[in-house]
Amino acid sequence: MHIRDILGKGEPTFSFEFFPPKTAESSESLYQTISELESYAPSFVSVTYGAGGSTRELTHDLVVRLKNSTTLDPIPHLTCVCHSEDEIRSILDRYVQQGVSNILALGGDPPRDRVGYSRENDAFQHAADLVRFIRRYAETGFHPEPRGFGIGVAGFPEGHPATPNRVKEMDYLKAKVDEGADYIVTQLFFCNDDFHDFRDRCDLAGIHVPIIAGIMPVTSLKGMMRMADLAAGTRFPAKLIRQLRRAGENPSSVERVGIHYATEQCVDLLENEVAGIHLYTLNQSHATREIYANLGLRAVPMI
Repeated sequence: MHIRDILGKGEPTFSFEFFPPKTAESSESLYQTISELESYAPSFVSVTYGAGGSTRELTHDLVVRLKNSTTLDPIPHLTCVCHSEDEIRSILDRYVQQGVSNILALGGDPPRDRVGYSRENDAFQHAADLVRFIRRYAETGFHPEPRGFGIGVAGFPEGHPATPNRVKEMDYLKAKVDEGADYIVTQLFFCNDDFHDFRDRCDLAGIHVPIIAGIMPVTSLKGMMRMADLAAGTRFPAKLIRQLRRAGENPSSVERVGIHYATEQCVDLLENEVAGIHLYTLNQSHATREIYANLGLRAVPMI
């Protein structure tokens, strides 16, 4: 379903993010997670994408499997890094053939295995350039849906790590929307005030597309440290840190704290009329199922 139709239902969306498995063992684990979460009937699910082709085919394979063998509506990520126009067009062609309706267009980071990689030869220097290309792809008649792909872009409530100037950051985000983005999904955050302020600043900047909040529950101290490394600039509020310290080294207590904290975030967001909540699952189902239960949301029996 086109993202405009999903977002146009007049109620908050609930969605999940998965990343493509790299081994047979992780594949089995992921598909178990998918089977456990499918009955919750998310509005859509997104599938991450590695720069430079590191998981390009894995992303495509997972998207196709989700599209053809589940009731889930997959939205593949697509990045600018290490791509020519022909490569991006080929990827879009393949998604059209599989009936994929939406794309999440991202700037992306250079591959970690390409030290000193220069982006000078990349066809798309910024996410706005990729959004423009995807939108024009539809306009040239390659997409059977008159509206073309639904297009999402990323937003950063705590600030984009590569753009310390927060005024310019909003200009760059508006450029992505002006080029044809239908919605924004945010990077993870742990302080809802950052999200509410971000949403207000979007409004002041003339950005009026739906903004979906990205939530990632802390399920382990090791995972939190990994988050801090991967999502540069992520703020861990004192309130959360105090709660985690009270949990000590007990893994189940840490997970309970993280789930409770994420639930409180979701409750506040829903009370403040958020357009949607996007749960970063890390390919695990337990925290997501617990948050759903805490919110009073139930799985739908699969027929």
